[in-house]
Amino acid sequence: MFDDSILGLPIDLPEHPDYDASLDHAPVRKQVLTQEQERLALQNALRYFESNHHDVLSKEFLAELRQFGRIYMYRFRPPEEIKARPIHEYPSQSIQAAGIMLMIDNNLDPNVAQFPHELITYGGNGSVFQNWAQYRLVMKYLSEMTDNQTLVVYSGHPLGLFPSHPDAPRVVVTNGMMIPNYSTPIEYERLNAMGVTQYGQMTAGSYMYIGPQGIVHGTTITLMNAARIKFGVASDSDLSGMRFVTSGLGGMSGAQAKAAVIAGAACIVAESNPTAAEKRHQQGWVDVLTEDVNEAIDLMIAASEAGQGKSIGYVGNIVDLWERLAEQEVFVHLGSDQTSLHNPFQGGYFPAGMSFKESQSMMHERPSEFKKLVQASLRRHVNAVNLLVERGMFFWDYGNAFLLESGRAGAEIFNDDGSYKYPSYVEDIMGPLCFDRGFGPFRWVCSSGSDSDLHETDRIAENVLVKMLEEIDDEDVRQQIKDNLRWIREADGHDMVVGTKARILYADEQGRSRIASAMNKAIGDGRISAPIILGRDHHDVSGTDSPYRETANINDGSKWTADMSVQNFVGDAIRGATWVSLHNGGGVGWGEVFNGGFGMVIDGSDASQRKLQSMLHWDVTNGVARRAWARNDGAITSIKQAMEINENLIVTVPNIVNESVLDSLFEGD
Repeated sequence: MFDDSILGLPIDLPEHPDYDASLDHAPVRKQVLTQEQERLALQNALRYFESNHHDVLSKEFLAELRQFGRIYMYRFRPPEEIKARPIHEYPSQSIQAAGIMLMIDNNLDPNVAQFPHELITYGGNGSVFQNWAQYRLVMKYLSEMTDNQTLVVYSGHPLGLFPSHPDAPRVVVTNGMMIPNYSTPIEYERLNAMGVTQYGQMTAGSYMYIGPQGIVHGTTITLMNAARIKFGVASDSDLSGMRFVTSGLGGMSGAQAKAAVIAGAACIVAESNPTAAEKRHQQGWVDVLTEDVNEAIDLMIAASEAGQGKSIGYVGNIVDLWERLAEQEVFVHLGSDQTSLHNPFQGGYFPAGMSFKESQSMMHERPSEFKKLVQASLRRHVNAVNLLVERGMFFWDYGNAFLLESGRAGAEIFNDDGSYKYPSYVEDIMGPLCFDRGFGPFRWVCSSGSDSDLHETDRIAENVLVKMLEEIDDEDVRQQIKDNLRWIREADGHDMVVGTKARILYADEQGRSRIASAMNKAIGDGRISAPIILGRDHHDVSGTDSPYRETANINDGSKWTADMSVQNFVGDAIRGATWVSLHNGGGVGWGEVFNGGFGMVIDGSDASQRKLQSMLHWDVTNGVARRAWARNDGAITSIKQAMEINENLIVTVPNIVNESVLDSLFEGD
């Protein structure tokens, strides 16, 4: 079943596959190359192939470039179904390499990926590879490599296998490492079209996406804590009777809808793309679909009045929904947005007043006009939100560049002092409550594909959390553990697995290390039948520097720097990660964020135990230490506790300046 994909590039040209209209496809990208740059793009693409194929492929690739704005090399898309298979079915010389092959295939599974035939996993442009030649070559290299080799991947391109050693990463990935002066959206568009860089997001280009579930847990935590902070909801209560309105079922999957139902709220999620909305409805991520904005509102009101957790997918534009809610004076408790506004003019956001198809045509045929319409919609979007906020709604930016792009569009999104009216969800929810205390989205994948293995890992995680709850006195930490204990007990019942058998759980360093150690022991004992693949999301403690999201609550000025993510990437590599990745770009846009990621295959061995203890400790503590140095109270508490546990950890802790000392210096200025 793998013969085609692991042989690399075929000697003879395969038949060109039919264009599958049943799948959602990436928007046609705008034409950004000069004729000379088109020639260079073709040279770059053709270097993968023997010269006897250049005549045929040059014409074909130029046609793709001009029709789609990119060269995807559709001819080389493998004919067999792409999905994560049990790890032992992958032909390999290294079990670690087989684990990476599994995760790559999961990212490109049509049930998981947003635009699978364009190798885009999520977020509108989060690519695993730039083209199908790269996929084939990477799979070939992984099938052949030993534990004494490392595969180097430059923005999707496999540079090759290089000699290393068993403790080195099996794969090192970088995406979009632009020279700072050239790290602009227009340069990204040009260089991506030329085939020399890509937007990997993080969990797309580093092979660690686990489908919508990966976002559900964080969204649930955000909703619960937003309601606790703003509406006084008790820590042991759900959100029954409350209303939540947001958008984005495509690029950000169905996470918000599922999270709202888990939390007990009635919600509407707007989605412009009918295909994306139908996909999430069929998969069970959203309860009801309607194209009638009034019906969507009525269904939400009825569900909230009945105290029912229910998700309504409104197939239409979010601006129309917000304006109708404002017009009808419907009270909404919680509001946000998860459209892919890091990519506002290439399919991440669609203007009001146009159909989805009209928008798709205009964005590449008349891009300047399309941009103006998007920005006009954002101004309307913000005006409607402002009205609802005045009436008592709590609105936050979900780290998708909503504030950033609304501000650039000239929307009424600023306070008199130039700050944004609305917080990023990290500023007053996830940052102080989770990240500063070391809690973030730990995830694992059962490489066997077995439900029984997944259930066993759930039991292991539950047992660890119960034990930690007995040991810990810190009430803030106890609340996080309680929330996560409830999550892991209920997760299986919410049918969240899409693709490979995976789970996500917010945990701190102690939780991650204990859970991973217990899983490693269970593999060794035979209670878990195959290796476990560990990883995390980029909404985490250490791996990501982004002033508009992950580090939005860093207030010492260093949120504009990227030392933490780079140090995280390097530190994980030298402490035993199976693969590591470093990305320019993520949820808030190109040039606005750096992500460092990892994956780790544990197989029940002593070597796995040694590596996971060392690497997981660093992967979390690096960020807690940086957050403590930024004078974040919760992080200072957490890093002091960490130093008490591990005598080899010695961290520079800040001295706090009494504000009166500074006040006296600037009196009269």
